[in-house]
Amino acid sequence: MGRAFVYVILGGGVAAGYAALEFVKKGVSHGELCIISDEPVAPYERPALSKGFLLPEAAARLPSFHTCVGANEERLTPKWYKEHGIELVLGTGVKSADVKRKTLLTATGETISYKILIVATGARALKLEEFGVSGSDAENVCYLRDIADANRLVNVVQSCPGGNAVVIGGGYIGMECAASLVINKINVTMVFPEAHCMARLFTSKIANYYEEFYKSRGVNFVKGTVLSSFDFDSNGKVTAVNLRDGRKLSVDMVVVGIGIRPNTVLFEGQLTLEKGGIKVNGMLQSSNSSVYAIGDVAAFPVKAFGETRRLEHVDSARKSARHAVDAIMEPDKTGEFDYLPFFYSRVFTLSWQFYGDNVGEVVYYGDMSGGAFGAYWVSKGHLVGAFLEGGTKEEYEAIAKATRVRPEIEDLTELERQGLRFAVTVSQKPVASPPVEVRASDLVLEKPLYAWHATAGVILAASIAACAYFYGKKRRRW
Repeated sequence: MGRAFVYVILGGGVAAGYAALEFVKKGVSHGELCIISDEPVAPYERPALSKGFLLPEAAARLPSFHTCVGANEERLTPKWYKEHGIELVLGTGVKSADVKRKTLLTATGETISYKILIVATGARALKLEEFGVSGSDAENVCYLRDIADANRLVNVVQSCPGGNAVVIGGGYIGMECAASLVINKINVTMVFPEAHCMARLFTSKIANYYEEFYKSRGVNFVKGTVLSSFDFDSNGKVTAVNLRDGRKLSVDMVVVGIGIRPNTVLFEGQLTLEKGGIKVNGMLQSSNSSVYAIGDVAAFPVKAFGETRRLEHVDSARKSARHAVDAIMEPDKTGEFDYLPFFYSRVFTLSWQFYGDNVGEVVYYGDMSGGAFGAYWVSKGHLVGAFLEGGTKEEYEAIAKATRVRPEIEDLTELERQGLRFAVTVSQKPVASPPVEVRASDLVLEKPLYAWHATAGVILAASIAACAYFYGKKRRRW
């Protein structure tokens, strides 16, 4: 038993939904596209799970956050997929893949074949057991990766009003879940081994701002240590968290956010892997020409850095999905993926955005005592990264444009003095036009035309006009 499709998207997260919309925009025919997902619902905006979904009042629920509302596009409900002839195979995992035969074997025993496969399998949450700690199956220990996790987390929160929570991990999930728990009137302690929160992205100075803000909301921080074990009651429920430094924290619930691992197991030994994900080229195409990879699972060339990277963020998932479909449907019109790394978060009354890379020397500006502030990263004499907290839409766009331009920086003191104004000024400058290519002679005109070129053009135009006038008079005589 089996079915055949022209295009198959494996995975049902953010990237899958945005790819589906792009396929429809490009005119995919009914019956050509299939999405296979082990989740029981159509693709949705995963960031909502750590934000709106956890609110105590007017919480977000499906179908309100199906893709692609996160980018102000259409909301793709199951009805939308049906209307556009897209087959949804939901609640079904894939046991094996054969990229040579172009087939997938599902957990139900069905063989699904394809001409083009888009791998959008994303990543899974790392479990405590992978670090030698047992207890993930306890009823009050929560992870947050999919909607089933989110529903479980909400139920646990509602079961212990005013209780104590320990959040393990100081990254995205830890910070956003901690904020949501505080809003739900839960007492929160964050535990992580690094010296400060968001260690992969923030400097200690930036992190300190957010940690102080969280402390003002009642969050406690225990840094530089890790979880060693849990204490359980007779029902198997966690009652205390034991840390490696000897501390014991009484708890009513635990949230674990210690990282993710890309879902590549189906393709190990079949596709080239790099940076933990599936290596792809600038068209998001893997080492097998019929297989593309997008989102968290894709390791793609980042032109701005001149190297291959795998980026774990919703913006990368959305944009790589669109680009892969463009490359598949209109290869002659699609250039290489030129993505500027972008990260953002919104918690409490805070909102920040980061573009580029966090390497080199850091220059801070603005008011870190409570107002808008930011930072630039300068490496090898060029601006390579920019961060801004509390900016306007126009200001965020300015730091993005400035980072993409990578302007030369000669004086760090002057950059600090100008602050945000530097990015605004750079973003307002016209982008240099690419060289004009004259294909007939393979000549590339890279320099401005000199005045005598213009003069020659005027003389030539006048000569043509004179000839036309003379020719016209002769025609009237005939």
